[in-house]
Amino acid sequence: MNDPIPSKPLPRVAVTRLSDAIVKQIETMILEGSFKAGDALPPERSLAEQLGVSRPSLREAIQKLAARGLLVSRQGGGTYVSDQLEASFSSPWQSMVASHPELRRDVLEFRRMLEGSAAEYAAARATAADMQRLKALAEQLQAAYEANDLGTLSKADAAFHQAIADAAHNAMFTHLLASLFTMMRTHVHDNIANLFEVGTVSGELQAQHMAIWQAIEARDPAGARRAAEAHIDFIDLTLVKMRDESAREARSLRRERGAAV
Repeated sequence: MNDPIPSKPLPRVAVTRLSDAIVKQIETMILEGSFKAGDALPPERSLAEQLGVSRPSLREAIQKLAARGLLVSRQGGGTYVSDQLEASFSSPWQSMVASHPELRRDVLEFRRMLEGSAAEYAAARATAADMQRLKALAEQLQAAYEANDLGTLSKADAAFHQAIADAAHNAMFTHLLASLFTMMRTHVHDNIANLFEVGTVSGELQAQHMAIWQAIEARDPAGARRAAEAHIDFIDLTLVKMRDESAREARSLRRERGAAV
């Protein structure tokens, strides 16, 4: 008869605190972009009901998230998603790009890589809800082009590209692009303003954005990547031409002034 197998102590079953489970759920919503930087959380009673948890447990979870810097309470009431995930990247770079214009081509090169990949994945992964959102934003972008409103256009441009990153269903795309546009908010507005000074560029940019959207809508990943990359290439080439022309004009002006002395 076989001897009985000596008993071994079994690992204890880990009991997760309810507040920790709530923390994980809210973190997931922040990571996937359901809650974005600056968004207000629903009122405590409403959020507790939506999550099916008690208000004290929710309150404890919110305190933990606030301690990590992911949530902040504002004067006058309300709890908001912080910009912690974006600001850690954008804060030092924002002033650097402003002070060193030569970095802008590096930014465009990075955008080409990031937005090309995001468009490719969006074409393959976008849900029906993503498609509806992208369609609405594409229409808003078209309206902004037609209105020739630079302020509205720069916001619509950023929102359209952010929606593409969200539709790629990769948390890194969502937050890296959000960081990038936070860093480049002034730069993007200036780029659009400069590009609008060049004849038919507005119409070409509008067509490029629609080409990206149409490739995503057609579920054409390779086409979406090509369209996104072509859009950034066009911006880069046009801005380089503008800078070269401006440099030539400045050189000619200096020569005229020198000849007049």
